[in-house]
Amino acid sequence: MTSEANLIGYELLKTGLLVSFRIVEEEVLVAADDAEFGMRIVLKFVAEEGEDGQDEDYVAEYTAEWGALGFMFVLGVVSFEDAKPRNASVLEYREKDQLTLADFMARLRFKRGELHFDADYIRGRRVKTWIAVRANGTVRLETAGRGKSVLRWLERIQGKKALQLVAE
Repeated sequence: MTSEANLIGYELLKTGLLVSFRIVEEEVLVAADDAEFGMRIVLKFVAEEGEDGQDEDYVAEYTAEWGALGFMFVLGVVSFEDAKPRNASVLEYREKDQLTLADFMARLRFKRGELHFDADYIRGRRVKTWIAVRANGTVRLETAGRGKSVLRWLERIQGKKALQLVAE
């Protein structure tokens, strides 16, 4: 990436990490192979802790205005980072790789009044992640064949650490 693209990417990451949200719905999406399930998560943008008293719908809409693009970029980055190759895609896969600004922009669309990021395979990584942000500050996040990894991504974005087993 050029230094200018790097700067833009960093700004998107910084903006996206400022977005506060809560999970509204979780749904496991079954697949023909039980091991290949995905998830559909509905999120809503919310005020940061300590900012009580604000109208929830206004906060969600306002956050969508300033934070949607960055939030989608952050989700795209963590999804890409966690993605592995499958079958023939291993030929294109590179262990040390990053989602670039160009990758993100190439998959960004405005459809039916929503901002969408749709990623299937990117350079050998089976990303299988679809994000839609609505003007009202709600987000639909879907994955296929990624199990419940999306829940770990959301915890990571919120700064929560996953529990790990400590050896005795």
